[in-house]
Amino acid sequence: MRNKDLDRLDVLTGSWDTTLTNAWFLEPADQEVPGSATIEWLADAFLVARWTMQGDVGEATSEQVLVLGRSDARDELTALYHDERGVCRVFDMTFDGSRWTLVREDPDMHQRFVADVSPDRLDGRWEASEDQGSTWRKDFDLIFTRR
Repeated sequence: MRNKDLDRLDVLTGSWDTTLTNAWFLEPADQEVPGSATIEWLADAFLVARWTMQGDVGEATSEQVLVLGRSDARDELTALYHDERGVCRVFDMTFDGSRWTLVREDPDMHQRFVADVSPDRLDGRWEASEDQGSTWRKDFDLIFTRR
């Protein structure tokens, strides 16, 4: 049986076209990198998001997986991240139906993803801080458009 707190994540499920843009690590910085994503339920406990980019992605990775779930003991949403480099990260997550955030505050770096959510579009951006959250730089914008 699915936890009722996860029901609100249904709006994220489906097949998406993605566009990465405004990345500090691409030349030119306003270059658009197309991609695709699928977000689907794994049983009734988790959402699995798979995102792939095509073309030159510079210093970015081209394949990522997020597993979204909930910790009953902590009464919080959480996300596990993995990419093709073998990088694994844990993010605290919030989702109120119109705003989706992922945040990690690890010794090596702080990162956050913030997206405005509508039924057919997610407007997000990834940001990073190398000084424990005192200053932030935008890594890139990431737009999801429902197919």
